[in-house]
Amino acid sequence: MSHGFERLKLAALNIDGVLLNDTFSPVIHHFVVSRGGRYTADLERSVFSQQQAVAGRNMAAAVPGGLTGPEALAAYFEERDAYVARHPVRLNSGATALVERLRALGLRTVCYGGLSAEHFERFLGDHAALFDGPGYVCTNDFRPGVHEITTDVFGLRHDEALFVDDVARVAETARELGVGFIGHPTDFVHSHQPRLMREAGVRHLVDSLDAIDEPLLRTVDAELARGTFWDRAAGRESAEAVGADA
Repeated sequence: MSHGFERLKLAALNIDGVLLNDTFSPVIHHFVVSRGGRYTADLERSVFSQQQAVAGRNMAAAVPGGLTGPEALAAYFEERDAYVARHPVRLNSGATALVERLRALGLRTVCYGGLSAEHFERFLGDHAALFDGPGYVCTNDFRPGVHEITTDVFGLRHDEALFVDDVARVAETARELGVGFIGHPTDFVHSHQPRLMREAGVRHLVDSLDAIDEPLLRTVDAELARGTFWDRAAGRESAEAVGADA
């Protein structure tokens, strides 16, 4: 039972970049620039929240040297393993408190991401009881997974769900479907995601999980109930701006 929410019933939380620290942007950036490629907003769009096979193919296309998609993907994961050995995966500050807060307000919660459930079990297994349904949804086969999680997994209407993610592509899908969205973009210095989220019409951007508090959640709920959460014109402008990005 929700505590006075007009519309919201589910909060879906991205694992890497929201609940866990961002260990992807720095590695993808290094993968590209160390091989002589250009790290652009279009490159991020073609890699972030894509199926692994698609991301590998697009990373290969972004650098000289004639790598195949599988070769690029294998090299990327090898480089990521080296990166996390130096910069370990960890819970972001306020992560468990956020999930507890969402549940205390009566929302169902689920975690999702592109890696296998083993990744969830390794880093969030001790907190698995905080999540509903399957607990974790691997979205690699249907990225970004906004529709599938909301309707297929939980049987809800689009405007009854809120997604918290660090990738603008997820925001764009949420906008198309009328799903609630809060952006938590990475603070990685070379990231294009904060700008892409603003261009996508994301009004609720946070730089800490503590900022996703009850007043913000009630604002999101009220906007979804009124049908005013997304500015469709901003979405059209976003598509044009990204298309013009060099």
